[in-house]
Amino acid sequence: MRASPCRGCRRENVRPGEVRRENESTSSEAAVTQSEASSRTNEDADSKCTQSRKHKLSPDRERVSKVARHDTDRDISANSSVPSDLTTSGNSRKDSDASEPNKIIDNTSLVAEHYNALEEKGLRHRNQSRIVYMRNFNNWIKSMLINEYISKVRQNKNHGASLRVLDMCCGKGGDLFKWKKTNITHLICADIAEVSLEQCQQRYNDMSSRSPNDRGFAPIYTAEFITADCTKVRLREKYKDPSMQLDFVSCQFAFHYSFESLSQAECMLRNASETLRPGGYFVGTIPDAYDLVSRWQQCDGNKFGNDVYSIEFLCDKERPPLFGAKYNFHLEGVVDCPEFLVHLPTLRKLALKNGLELVSFERFDTFYERFKDEGRSLLGNMQALETYPPFHEVPLLGNPEQDYQHAVQYMQNLPDHRKIGTLSQSEWDATSLYAVFAFRKMKTVWNSEGKPEYVA
Repeated sequence: MRASPCRGCRRENVRPGEVRRENESTSSEAAVTQSEASSRTNEDADSKCTQSRKHKLSPDRERVSKVARHDTDRDISANSSVPSDLTTSGNSRKDSDASEPNKIIDNTSLVAEHYNALEEKGLRHRNQSRIVYMRNFNNWIKSMLINEYISKVRQNKNHGASLRVLDMCCGKGGDLFKWKKTNITHLICADIAEVSLEQCQQRYNDMSSRSPNDRGFAPIYTAEFITADCTKVRLREKYKDPSMQLDFVSCQFAFHYSFESLSQAECMLRNASETLRPGGYFVGTIPDAYDLVSRWQQCDGNKFGNDVYSIEFLCDKERPPLFGAKYNFHLEGVVDCPEFLVHLPTLRKLALKNGLELVSFERFDTFYERFKDEGRSLLGNMQALETYPPFHEVPLLGNPEQDYQHAVQYMQNLPDHRKIGTLSQSEWDATSLYAVFAFRKMKTVWNSEGKPEYVA
């Protein structure tokens, strides 16, 4: 990180909970992870439970990390509500909704209405949010994830070759500048929320009008915008050029909505896969279902959380269904709508049917550990960590007595007075629910029956 404006002290990053002395170097070390100390409870929520959660990535970083304490190889067909071959034939849609026999709620409409209703309040209001550092940290995660796999795509392309991207569930266009920085040539933005997509298009137009005056950037990419439910509509039919092949697909903090039913999950994966070139990547961020269920199982009732987030499950606690495992998720000022657990072995099997091989699944803390050095300057530029102790007359966003004990403990081990970068415990407990994923599109071959098969 850059030197602190405070004379005689340095700003460095500290991980919540896992305290250690920094290496002897001139640049401070960045680190963020979860604490085993419990944060304060939500005023009207059941008591919250935390645990140490850590998953290792294989050495070559191109194989899926194993999820500790869980059997990821559980046979999907063991659940009688899902056909053993995971097809959508017969009554699979009825069966997938068995957990809610009298279900009449259109969850996708609720999601669309929620995001359409979110007011665009601008950067100033965002910076006053209780969870501004967590949101910036999540944004840093997305930036590093996109950069990692865009770089892999470019390794197999000639210099100056076109690079086309699909941003599924793009929202208001929070990643438009990321696509500009990676010098893509064409972007397809798709989202169910019409108002959000209009704001996304306006952002693109504003950015495009400024582009000729920007130094150091290539001309901005072309773009098209599609209002559609990516879990129910075949996007290819809505492209300006349906024959177009894509190099990269991104779906950030939204793929879990597709696991409402088998048919929706299959549609979402087909949209990600069918126009993706062999060797291209589909990446995204989702809640880690294993961690969600673990916290749920450790707490009384069906609701847990803290002062920035809360989760209430609305399905069978003993045996959640593979599809339609519903919970209501509330995140301070950002999210307040139903979501669904994504069972990883099921996701892997469905993806393989569409020629997508899972090459990486990492919790946010593991991903951070891998990229903290490479992304240190970006962490500072994006203000992804809160300064502790705060600068003069700058209040802490969390509870000073409960949310920064990890920082206090870390500071006690420092030989001199320094500033550190961290997240409040409440923010970390929320963001540590998430994981990044990456799929690689396999090569397609055709068998004697004229059906597609996929090879690595």
